[in-house]
Amino acid sequence: MPLGRAGREIEFPGDGDPVPGYRSAPAPGRGRGVVVVHEGAGLVDFAKDVCDRLAREGFVALAPDLYRGRRAADPAAARRLVESLDIACAAGDLDASVTALLNSDAVEGSRVGVVGFCMGGHLALLAGTRNRRIGAVVDFYGVDPGVSLDLSGLAAPVLGIFAEDDAYVPPAAVKRLQSDLEAAGTRAVFRVEPGVGHAFMNDSRPDVYDGIAAAAGWDAMLAFLRAELS
Repeated sequence: MPLGRAGREIEFPGDGDPVPGYRSAPAPGRGRGVVVVHEGAGLVDFAKDVCDRLAREGFVALAPDLYRGRRAADPAAARRLVESLDIACAAGDLDASVTALLNSDAVEGSRVGVVGFCMGGHLALLAGTRNRRIGAVVDFYGVDPGVSLDLSGLAAPVLGIFAEDDAYVPPAAVKRLQSDLEAAGTRAVFRVEPGVGHAFMNDSRPDVYDGIAAAAGWDAMLAFLRAELS
């Protein structure tokens, strides 16, 4: 665990075996709940940092480990992990994460938010289609045409934050997702950060990180979560 890490590794009940994860809570001990869905690399330091930062902003953040301990050291390995992920099991883990937060005395309110990055962004949308106890969905540059979404089940509003120069999520895919959400009657706001590429939020990757765009995306996410979960 890196020096200064505020949260802790936990396990919580799942559909069968316990689900491992990382949980971070604000100093006062209570707050609104947020599920953090990790990128294709797994539950690495970036996802834990997001949980810790959300905790400093007053949220109780829980990141389930969808890979059960597997990690990727490079983008190619991450792609292999993404391709091997059992989507049905991942969806069950996300449902269990929502339940774990709402069953916690530390979590205020009857709904939680879900925030995901890359693969996790699309899975955040998937979670929202399955669970009406989700009150806000934030998708950071996640569109996966291989994972179908039944948007008729999505009651939560959506904030989509994408990159203008994303080599993995082309502008047409972003426009199609926004159009599909609007057609389904979902309240959705999309942002496209100019001049940046995929994974620009990830400050552990200097090859893609952009501090200005990341700060703008972070502030937009916080404002959205606070408005929708209040």
